[in-house]
Amino acid sequence: MVTIFTELFGLQSYLVNGVRTVSKKGSAKASLFQSAAILDLVAYRNEFKNLQRLKEFRWAFLYQNILSDVRKNAVAIFMIELLSKCLKQPEANTELFYFVEDALEHLDEANDIVTANFPLFFALHLAVFFGFRISDESKESIHYLDLEEGKFVEEQPKHSHYLQDREAASVAHILKIMHPNELQEVALNQEMRRRITHAVEVYYALHIPDFGTMKTLPVLREVMR
Repeated sequence: MVTIFTELFGLQSYLVNGVRTVSKKGSAKASLFQSAAILDLVAYRNEFKNLQRLKEFRWAFLYQNILSDVRKNAVAIFMIELLSKCLKQPEANTELFYFVEDALEHLDEANDIVTANFPLFFALHLAVFFGFRISDESKESIHYLDLEEGKFVEEQPKHSHYLQDREAASVAHILKIMHPNELQEVALNQEMRRRITHAVEVYYALHIPDFGTMKTLPVLREVMR
């Protein structure tokens, strides 16, 4: 059984027959169902059932790096876990589907700096599809990002959920980036990136019910060292 975010029907669960068999070319069908794989599917659909059945499946996009590069694979798996934590209902959302598909394809060809900044880019822009995007109307005089309110503020928040100074400015910069290649311009060291990533996790936990913690974050931090 596999869970797939689909273009037409949103999040769906499918029963796949014969997935452990080996094809005539010597490849196991299970390899197609790795996390972040982009597939073309032909499926049987019964709207009265929670578990659907796949008839045909094949690669829709062949990655050059994500499935073999340890760093890019860690980023991709982080992206998929974050997406799965946000998706609560099996509703179609084609704009979200195209955003995720496009992001994964750009990650596949990204250089090292873009790859390192990609988790932040994806997480900050993903929020818009779930109604709690951080406002990017920041000014030079504003030094704090209030994670509870999701906006930049002039005074230090009275709670502990905020970023300040360079880290807040970096978030404002990434929010204004529309193409992943521009992440090349975001100068972050390892510690700053770690703190901002943790803040983004807190931000999602504050706005998504039962969000919990990201299991992929410790792995991501380790491989990005």
